[in-house]
Amino acid sequence: MMITLKKIFSASLLLCIVLAVTAIAPQDNQKIPSEIVVGLETGNAKTLSTYFNQNVEMVVLDNDNVYSKAQAQQIVSNFFSKFPPVAEHAFSIIHDSGKADAKYVIGKLKTEKGDFRVYFLLKKNSGTEYIHQLRIEKQ
Repeated sequence: MMITLKKIFSASLLLCIVLAVTAIAPQDNQKIPSEIVVGLETGNAKTLSTYFNQNVEMVVLDNDNVYSKAQAQQIVSNFFSKFPPVAEHAFSIIHDSGKADAKYVIGKLKTEKGDFRVYFLLKKNSGTEYIHQLRIEKQ
């Protein structure tokens, strides 16, 4: 009886350790493409727009609509010309989550004229991730 309890306890302990390590370990499918972060940090709308879907739902200051990829790039470019990011550590991710085929990110963008909350939704299409929604709002 005592040996059986020890085996059950050992198996339970092993299972708990495996579950804890799995929960803590970074998931590769949660990784946000670094070019998106670089585009936001440097205020480079062209770099950022390479990840735009053909149509992007956007809220950037007074622009609130669904825009084509080219229109969305122009809106983001205008935003960065009015609100250039600070020199260092301009964008930081506050929270990111999701599944392999859809992720969202909430971040903070520091500009020379104030801080903004950034939210974007990434969805996979034919194996490539695209930004389907982008919000940049004054904090």
